[in-house]
Amino acid sequence: MRIGILGTGIVGRTLATGFAARGHNVALGTRGVDALMARVDPDSMGNPPFHDWHADHPDVGIATFTDAAAHGEMLVNATVGGGSIDALRLASPPNIDGKVLIDTSNPLDFSQGFPPFLFVANQDSLAEQIQRAFPAVRVVKALNTMSAAVMVDPGAVAGGDHTLFLCGNDAAARSEVTTLLTDAFGWRDVLDMGDLTNARALEAYLLLWTRMMPVVGTHLFNVKVVR
Repeated sequence: MRIGILGTGIVGRTLATGFAARGHNVALGTRGVDALMARVDPDSMGNPPFHDWHADHPDVGIATFTDAAAHGEMLVNATVGGGSIDALRLASPPNIDGKVLIDTSNPLDFSQGFPPFLFVANQDSLAEQIQRAFPAVRVVKALNTMSAAVMVDPGAVAGGDHTLFLCGNDAAARSEVTTLLTDAFGWRDVLDMGDLTNARALEAYLLLWTRMMPVVGTHLFNVKVVR
């Protein structure tokens, strides 16, 4: 499958590596390819410059948001929450309309330090804002409740015995995403939460996740729904 991933941070890079390793044709999208490749300093999270990472992953394409969106049969939003809608506008509606978009973003605001708060919550969610801005896109919220490493390797935590949540207004899109993530990464417990209003809860969970991480001392953790 051709997969277009918007965002070149740790989430985008990790998902690109994971999908490419399983035979998918991946293009990573960014605002400006030349500027991205010219950077020589680590990013704000301490990750190596993209040029160095890409040299080790030549099988992953690098393109503008527009071209990455046009490339993908399925799309992934791996941008930071505050930039998601702008990135999708740059991708251009003709390139995204009708396609499934896996939204991994979270509305995290670090302006007052750590832990963050949410810039949208309670009666709305970032996923719903994306859906309203791009009504022809089939938005599925998924993978936002864990670190990038766990997204692509659930077996790294408790042998994979934990839960992946997703939601979206299009039942067929939710099924497509479930199949992709099960086949590609080995997810065994996928809990379909239903329509996209449930993204309010999945995004709000990050208030707990960001507070748990320093307590448990690792980003390699997740929750399991026992039933």
